[in-house]
Amino acid sequence: MTLPKPYAPLILSAEAVAAETRSLRDLLRWAVGRFNAAGLFHGHGVDTAWDEAVFLMLEALALPVDQLEPYLDARLTEAERRRLAALVEARIETRKPSVYLVNKTYLQGVPFYVDERVIVPRSYISEILFSGVEGLWPDPSGVASVLDLCAGSGCLAVLAAQVFPLAEIHAVELSPEAAEVARINIADHGLEDRVTLHVGDLFAPLEGRRFDLILTNPPYVDAEGMGWLSPEHRHEPEMALAAGEDGMSVVRRILAGGLEHLTPQGGMLAEVGRLRPAVEAEAPELPLLWIDTEQSRGETFWITAETWAAASPEASGRKAAAAGKPRRTRKPPMT
Repeated sequence: MTLPKPYAPLILSAEAVAAETRSLRDLLRWAVGRFNAAGLFHGHGVDTAWDEAVFLMLEALALPVDQLEPYLDARLTEAERRRLAALVEARIETRKPSVYLVNKTYLQGVPFYVDERVIVPRSYISEILFSGVEGLWPDPSGVASVLDLCAGSGCLAVLAAQVFPLAEIHAVELSPEAAEVARINIADHGLEDRVTLHVGDLFAPLEGRRFDLILTNPPYVDAEGMGWLSPEHRHEPEMALAAGEDGMSVVRRILAGGLEHLTPQGGMLAEVGRLRPAVEAEAPELPLLWIDTEQSRGETFWITAETWAAASPEASGRKAAAAGKPRRTRKPPMT
């Protein structure tokens, strides 16, 4: 008995597609098939092969990335078809996320320049900033100062400048290379007079400043998680992802020093991914409010300076431990 040969999809070359197709619809159908056959990971601003193909092609054609329908059956020139086909092949051969190929991404509809000097922006904090959560900041005009800690591309600083129109914005980034990208985005949005960028380690460059709001999306991938990264993730800067054996190396230091940089009426919004159990074990005394978003459950927490200060004895002990100082132990009660 002769067994049938395994099914293999028909894969047309980029040259053949550029020569034989005509419309954007034709190119998208081909691209989705190529992406699926290649087993790509989709998670850098898009969730499916279709979404990534649409984003890549519309952005490459300088068309609105949220308006596919008017252009779906538009006839493309040969030069356009060749350009799009080459980008699809580059996406497959390099495994770079599409945003790196076109140097553009969007958060809440706001465009940002990106390249491999920065992690691809995808923070849940952006959704919270624009949707708002009852009780966090009732009056955005009352927020006078904002800190974007671990700023990367500077996207949260730029978004904060839009949400809090009267606020002075500061952003801190450890990587000089990433800070260069942040400067591009700050300038592209005309915010050089409102956003001050610092290059340094967490709170160190701030000279004791205090803020009404601290936003932070720090590195939080543990050692095991780093070993499971997709090829797409490995194009991102390792220092923007890796956070030690337990994923807490940066978050732990933020918890140790954050209160000292909040105004009495201030609060911190921090994205920590799947570290909720580790954060709660690290600081069980802190009454953290865990916030759900459209795409996450309990990966971002909020805490006010007031509630943080109320837990100050334990917080102070943790700060001393993080700084390498001996922790004071309480004397046992007299019996």
